[in-house]
Amino acid sequence: MCADDSEYVRKMYGGYFGVFIRMLAEEGEAWHVYRVSSGEIPEDDDEIDLYDGFVITGSCNDAHGNDAWIHRLLALLHKLDSMKKKILGVCFGHQVRELPAKAEVIAWSDKTGIEMFRYGDHIMGIQGHPEYTSDILFHLIDRLVQRNFILEAFGEEVRAKMELREPDKEAWKRLCRSFLKGRI
Repeated sequence: MCADDSEYVRKMYGGYFGVFIRMLAEEGEAWHVYRVSSGEIPEDDDEIDLYDGFVITGSCNDAHGNDAWIHRLLALLHKLDSMKKKILGVCFGHQVRELPAKAEVIAWSDKTGIEMFRYGDHIMGIQGHPEYTSDILFHLIDRLVQRNFILEAFGEEVRAKMELREPDKEAWKRLCRSFLKGRI
């Protein structure tokens, strides 16, 4: 986890860890959370070997910032890459590392650039937030408007567009699970 939970997400979903568990976990799996922005990070190979893969979440921090925890995360990502551990990067987790030279760009847009990439069979980055529910997105829009990060009119416009169509959560779930479990 690269971000702190909002009070709403903590109350409704058990935090963002709970959101990711609902999307990615399958029966019989054990998941563990490291709150890297708070200094929790697996460092030795024995600890890392306990896990089949890692999900690097979104964050409000700048992915290219100079925070000590970001540097520690980058070192971990290099280690995970060299160990060929599965890594799913979401938003901040997609941006935090430079795109590997031989990465395959899967999706891109004029607005954001690289929306999704794969590197070998062990790293995938997604710029968006496949874990978000409509409920979380509506709450996020409300928070951004309340804090004057976006204009109310823009918030209403985005809400109206979202009400017209729901993201295909099942497709995102299948894609992310399949990648992490080595089925694609």
